[in-house]
Amino acid sequence: MPDVTATPDAAPRRSFWKRRLGDPVIALLTQGVTPDKLAATFAVGTTVSLFPFLGTTTALNLGVGLWFRMNQPLLQAINYLITPLHLVMILVYVRAGEIIWRSQADKFSVLDVIRTFRDGTIAEFFQRFGWAGIHAFTAWLISVPFILAALYYGLRPALRRLVPQKT
Repeated sequence: MPDVTATPDAAPRRSFWKRRLGDPVIALLTQGVTPDKLAATFAVGTTVSLFPFLGTTTALNLGVGLWFRMNQPLLQAINYLITPLHLVMILVYVRAGEIIWRSQADKFSVLDVIRTFRDGTIAEFFQRFGWAGIHAFTAWLISVPFILAALYYGLRPALRRLVPQKT
């Protein structure tokens, strides 16, 4: 009877992306998570992770993930991976909100926000950045359906192709 065990040398070498990205996604799909649910998790995780207030996205992802029964590790991984984008988008959302509200542009940076929050009182912080928060929240809220739809409908076909065909 021939030996059916494969040696490590016989297996073709898989790429870094296949091992680090493709295999975990396949593992998630084969653990009872459908491609549509996974696409929804990516879309919701990204959208919630762009919520324009520092220090809130982890708790928001946790709450939304529990509410909709989504994959928590994936939500939190998305949250931490897009943190640099989140920081940039805070200013984008503030500026877009200023346009929406037709208000004068307020000159500040993320470092100004952090410094005021750390060194000042809560009252000083809200006096200085309260309207900026309202502007950012308004712009984020308007962008939510567009981000959700683009990511969900954009990722769903690709994730469906990754699922191994059942025989």
